[in-house]
Amino acid sequence: MPISTLIADDEASARSRLRRLLAPYSFEFVEDAQDGVAALEAIQKHRPQVLFLDVQMPGLDGFEVVEALSPEVMPLIVFVTAYDDYALAAFEANAVAYLLKPVLEDRLQAVVSRIEQLAKAPDDAAQKTAHTSAITNAVAGRKPQPLNHVLALQRDGYALIPLSDVCFFQVEDGVTYVKTATASWRTNYAINDLESRLPAPPFFRAHRSTIVNLDKVATISPMFKGTLMLKIKDSQASEIQVSERQAKHVRELLQM
Repeated sequence: MPISTLIADDEASARSRLRRLLAPYSFEFVEDAQDGVAALEAIQKHRPQVLFLDVQMPGLDGFEVVEALSPEVMPLIVFVTAYDDYALAAFEANAVAYLLKPVLEDRLQAVVSRIEQLAKAPDDAAQKTAHTSAITNAVAGRKPQPLNHVLALQRDGYALIPLSDVCFFQVEDGVTYVKTATASWRTNYAINDLESRLPAPPFFRAHRSTIVNLDKVATISPMFKGTLMLKIKDSQASEIQVSERQAKHVRELLQM
């Protein structure tokens, strides 16, 4: 039975070449994706067994795609990468399959054999779980990468929001939302992870559940016990109170 497969790469020529190289094997191509957001949407739609995933794509890269996937929809992933030997050694240590660009047939054959073994053994859940865990660990073990955009969830897919559009992030009932001037979007980020990956300034932790973009602050008013009240440049003129501890940091930043 053919193995349902998705190829995600921003270069059409790379996708076509990989399709040709995989043609002799038992793969059924459900769709191609030209970027990370399209890959996530295609995975949700088709639930492919295998994903050949380019690491370096504009917008959402391959690692960010993996970070956004929940375990229940995680396919078997083969990274397609131009990374150096050091990075490849890290993939190997975590038992993650990879292909180095340009893809060579002998290496492809070895990877295909491994994928066929996993994909055609529906009862061997342990192997598939180990593969998924290895990929997740390899990505999670990277040094936190600075964010250039925010991946937000919407009813029919995903949205990629530039940081310049973000007014603030806020945790509500355990879920982190990103707020723009006109909308609120659900995300899968943890607030502590965001704090470590956002540029500071202009982003700063107002209090335990909120990170604010100082560039989107309209007014700052002193409050009791050294706290501050920020009025945000959004359609609701949102107000965010800054804790006493963080207020000191804001005053230093703005030389108040």
